[in-house]
Amino acid sequence: MDKQTQTEVEAAVFRRLVEHLDANKDVQNIDLMILADFCRNCLAKWYSAAANEQGAEID
Repeated sequence: MDKQTQTEVEAAVFRRLVEHLDANKDVQNIDLMILADFCRNCLAKWYSAAANEQGAEID
């Protein structure tokens, strides 16, 4: 798989994960932390850090 395709696939997977978490608000951060060792807040921090690395500012 070339780098562009990999980036597109990863982006699609990320969007699907965000949509899934948004559609399942009953899943609490503590559930994610226990089961997956990350939470919604971690995901937001990772997103923000990646954007900053690319020179983009987000809220």
